[in-house]
Amino acid sequence: MTSQEAPPAGYAEVQVVAASPEVARRVAEVLRRSFATTEQRSFPAGDEGGTRLILTVDTTRAEEPARSWLESSR
Repeated sequence: MTSQEAPPAGYAEVQVVAASPEVARRVAEVLRRSFATTEQRSFPAGDEGGTRLILTVDTTRAEEPARSWLESSR
């Protein structure tokens, strides 16, 4: 899937840009506790350093409290 291509229905592509790989991994871990996710991919964020982490989230297999939040946001 390219970055301009929308993910399948029920999925969302999430990009995290952080100053360090550890910070990006912590955010990804929080997402993994709430949703089924694909294997994360990480890249340099730019000339100034940092990390860009990308993962795809399956919103159809959400855990609590994400499920409650998704249902109430409809």
